Amino acid sequence: MPLPKESSFTTDYIFSLPEGQRAELIDGVVYDMAPPNRLHQELVSELHYKITDYIKKNNGACKVFPSPFAVFLNADDKTYVEPDISVICDKSKLDDRGCVGAPDWIIEIASPSTKRTDYGVKLFKYRSAGVREYWIVNPLTRTVNVYDLEKEELNDQYSFDDDIAVCIYDNLTINITELLKQ
Repeated sequence: MPLPKESSFTTDYIFSLPEGQRAELIDGVVYDMAPPNRLHQELVSELHYKITDYIKKNNGACKVFPSPFAVFLNADDKTYVEPDISVICDKSKLDDRGCVGAPDWIIEIASPSTKRTDYGVKLFKYRSAGVREYWIVNPLTRTVNVYDLEKEELNDQYSFDDDIAVCIYDNLTINITELLKQ
């Protein structure tokens, strides 16, 4: 299929991709997605379980969705993302297609091919769309960048060995090294 001019893509193009080919769309620009490696999938799985378990034990209303899960950040057809983990607390944002609007918390697992997008384009887009908290988990550097977008600040960069406080929950901490031991 011939590619439209840069910045002229819509979600129609994303939905026309062949089965198994994944891409994200940010402001009309397509970002191809490479298949995730084993560590990436393990991180997604363990984080999904940890967050879901916390929400259930605390009778929370939020839902946790691992990728592939469609997030339509804007009220247009120019932005479609599939965060590695999406936590949505406002159930009115959920429909049969995915999430319409900003999730409360997004976690991306960085890779060499997604680094520029995760730390730049997506950080800006998630902030402007109203995401409350954004984590970038980087397995190569064994670091986690935590952005409290609700308070407009970078909390810090943590190591996988640190107990990392979740901004949107008062009493949830996550230690990536401990998660991977299980």
